[in-house]
Amino acid sequence: MTRLIFLGPPGAGKGTQAQTLAEHLNIPHISTGEILRQAMKEQTPLGIKAQSYVDSGELVPDQLVQDLVQERLGQPDAKNGWILDGFPRKVTQAAFLEKLLEAIHQGGERVVNLDAPDEIVIARLLARGRKDDTEEVIRRRLEVYRAETAPLIDYYGDRKKLLTVNGNQSQEDVTGELQKVIAS
Repeated sequence: MTRLIFLGPPGAGKGTQAQTLAEHLNIPHISTGEILRQAMKEQTPLGIKAQSYVDSGELVPDQLVQDLVQERLGQPDAKNGWILDGFPRKVTQAAFLEKLLEAIHQGGERVVNLDAPDEIVIARLLARGRKDDTEEVIRRRLEVYRAETAPLIDYYGDRKKLLTVNGNQSQEDVTGELQKVIAS
């Protein structure tokens, strides 16, 4: 049973690799951004709450994101494994997830850190051509990542759950390396 958490800076290729791997393993790719959009689209009680934050330009609070993740991991297609992308983002969320997985008997998760140098991810994100992806904004996102999310690397490393994959290679090579480390 494969349960993976993807970490890495913005632009490292987490979403692309998680989607490819999820299809290969026939398990769901659970993106917290996608869960939020789906819950808001379906106007679920949690989606309605989330919409109010999004509409006012606020970040969706941790508790609401945690509730959405808990709800999603309880769905039937997640029983045989999953890939989490975009959660946890902070150590407090990782501690919540650890307790949740114990409670729903879905332990055994491993964490994949897709590592790529700042200059590479900046170039990738600028190449996407999104209007909100200016170099200044991207550098700020990387600062936030280093401050909030990077401590998860130590958190999971201490728990012997961390696998690091070089994200600074071709998409195919990253996929191949991921498949190797997950199979081991």
